[in-house]
Amino acid sequence: MSAVLVRPTLWQRLRPVFSGFDFLLILGVLLLAAGGLVTMYSVGYDHGTRFVDHGRNMILAAGIMFVVAQVPPQRLMQLAVPLYSLGVALLVATLLFGITKKGATRWLNVGVVIQPSEILKIATPLMLAWWFHRREGQARRSDFAVAWGLLLLPFLLVAKQPDLGTSLLIFSAGLYVIFFAGLSWRLILPVLIAGALGIGAVIATEDQLCQPETDWVVLRDYQKHRVCTLLDPSKDPLGKGFHTIQGMIAIGSGGTTGKGFMKGTQTHLEFIPERTTDFIFAAFSEEFGLAGTLSLLLGFVFLIVRSLMIAAEGPTTFARLLAGAISMSFFTYAFVNMGMVSGILPVVGVPLPFISYGGTAMVTLGLSLGMLMSIARSRRLMQS
Repeated sequence: MSAVLVRPTLWQRLRPVFSGFDFLLILGVLLLAAGGLVTMYSVGYDHGTRFVDHGRNMILAAGIMFVVAQVPPQRLMQLAVPLYSLGVALLVATLLFGITKKGATRWLNVGVVIQPSEILKIATPLMLAWWFHRREGQARRSDFAVAWGLLLLPFLLVAKQPDLGTSLLIFSAGLYVIFFAGLSWRLILPVLIAGALGIGAVIATEDQLCQPETDWVVLRDYQKHRVCTLLDPSKDPLGKGFHTIQGMIAIGSGGTTGKGFMKGTQTHLEFIPERTTDFIFAAFSEEFGLAGTLSLLLGFVFLIVRSLMIAAEGPTTFARLLAGAISMSFFTYAFVNMGMVSGILPVVGVPLPFISYGGTAMVTLGLSLGMLMSIARSRRLMQS
């Protein structure tokens, strides 16, 4: 009697590929992505192909996430040193041979024009997580000193370009790794106190510090103007304060329930600058109001909390540190973008995750989510 061979179904063949995926994380991402597509359709319908391109970028990011999720955390750890070294080398090459646009040298031609600083958003926390994993349970002060060096090198190179927004994102991502690795509060609190006192001093002496002839040694002129505009945007309402003022007007005019989908006057009369990129949150708030803004905030809170839960369950020190840094990076992106649009932070050019238009930012998000998914899968597959 011959045996009967039963061919596996398509789902049975694909199931191992999808097994271990964190579907709660995917749900949170899908909800935010849906909000991003709806908003982009409204604010970008007369902006050429922005809506179509935004959807394409999301599909590309989803593909990257899926591919990276198949890579085990152990293999990701092996990529830390070469990726970080490549990123730093490209930053040095950019400093020496880069392309300058509008006074900033941020791009490098390697056959195609790239922005090497984007690599360091991923490579820096990856490298620091690898460093502390190698010293698990025996990290000393000298190890933390080396970690600070690994963080400050790309931060200073990117700040030199200058690119304050990206340099701060790189710094914050690396700082989260150092914090989760056991940085003492005795070292953190003095810095926070000094920062608070410094901000207070700047506010108290605003009139003197913001005079045109006053030179801020540690900041360039355009960075000085951003801080002064934050303190009082009404001093230059049609110039440097225009972005901030129009963003606040749009947010306030949305009221409780908003003006309605595609009915934002500040948005569609083009008072909001960069309405598809950095200031898309103002357009969103105008059309969907406080209710929509709270829903968006809850979406980010869900994403961050779920990501931190994945970090807490990571199978290794490397996985926990990397996942923790990625989780808090989502917080940094959202907080800085919403803060600068709302007038509580300087305008530094940080996109709102899943909402703002931008191919490079979406690719970075795809990589980050893929790493998170890889860590979640490794834990689930070990338990099964």
